[in-house]
Amino acid sequence: VTHSIPACIGNMTINSKQLDNESPVSIFAVNKCYETVQDGTFFDGSGFAALVREGYKVRSDVNISLEFRTTAAHGVLLGVSSAKVDAIGLEMIHGKVLFHVNNGAGRITATYEPRGTSSLCDGKWHKLQAHKSKHGLSLVIDGNLAHTDNPYIQSTSADTNNPIYVGGYPADVKQNCLTSKSSFRGCLRNLVLTKGQHTELFDFSRAFDLRGVFPHSCPGAEH
Repeated sequence: VTHSIPACIGNMTINSKQLDNESPVSIFAVNKCYETVQDGTFFDGSGFAALVREGYKVRSDVNISLEFRTTAAHGVLLGVSSAKVDAIGLEMIHGKVLFHVNNGAGRITATYEPRGTSSLCDGKWHKLQAHKSKHGLSLVIDGNLAHTDNPYIQSTSADTNNPIYVGGYPADVKQNCLTSKSSFRGCLRNLVLTKGQHTELFDFSRAFDLRGVFPHSCPGAEH
C-alpha cells in the first residue's frame, strides 16, 4: 500500500501509553477530523489538485461534470491549458459560474448567473455540467442552461497538453482561460470528464500534486 488511509484516527496507545497527537514531532497532509463529515474533497482556499501529469488533451469535444459546495463568491474550479492560447477554464466570479474555451482563435465564454435571491455560495451542493463541442459550449447548473455559440467556425479544437488543475493552480503555471487567481474554498465531488465513449471519474487522492486539499474528507455543511 503506497497511499494514506482516508480516515480519522484517535486515542492511540502504544504499550499502554497514550500518544500525544496535539504536538507531533512532524506532520504532513493531516487535517483535523470533523464531527460531521460528507463524501467529497475539501479545498481550504490555499492550493489546488493537479491531475494527469502527462497532460490532458481536450481537443474538439469534452463534457465535464462535478458537484461543488462553497460559501465563497470567487474561486477557480478547473483549468486545462496549453503553452499557446488553447485552453478551457471553469471559475466562479462574483457568485456567477463562467466556462471559458479558447480553440486558438479567441476566448468564448458561457456564463451562468443565479436568478433573484438564489445563490451558488449558500454552502449547499450544486451540480455543474460543462460541455464543449466543436461549434459551441454550454453550462448547466442545477438543471439551468447557459449556452454560447462558437463564432470562430474554422477553429474547433482546444489543443491542450497540460495537467488538469482543480481548485486553483501554481503561481508559475499559465492558464489562458482563467481570470481568477483565487483558489477555491469549499468541497468538490464526483468530478467526471467524458470524451466520446470514454468516461473518467477522478479520485483526488491519486492526484500527483495536492496542496491545501484533503481527499475524501468534507466537513458537514457550514453554518
